[in-house]
Amino acid sequence: MLIIEIKEGEVIDKALKKYKRKFERSGTLKQLRRRKAFTKPSIERRAEVLKAAYKQDTYGFKND
Repeated sequence: MLIIEIKEGEVIDKALKKYKRKFERSGTLKQLRRRKAFTKPSIERRAEVLKAAYKQDTYGFKND
């Protein structure tokens, strides 16, 4: 449950902006989408390895 502190006389737009930011940072929607469909642990691990290899090739140390 998200709790937003609202000060006296604060505009509702500002409170909504705080709520949206807090909701996004909590990762609730991301977690919900991830849980929507089951993926095997081996497939998740393979995706992690491929992502790490891509990052290493793209941004890693290159001795040219």
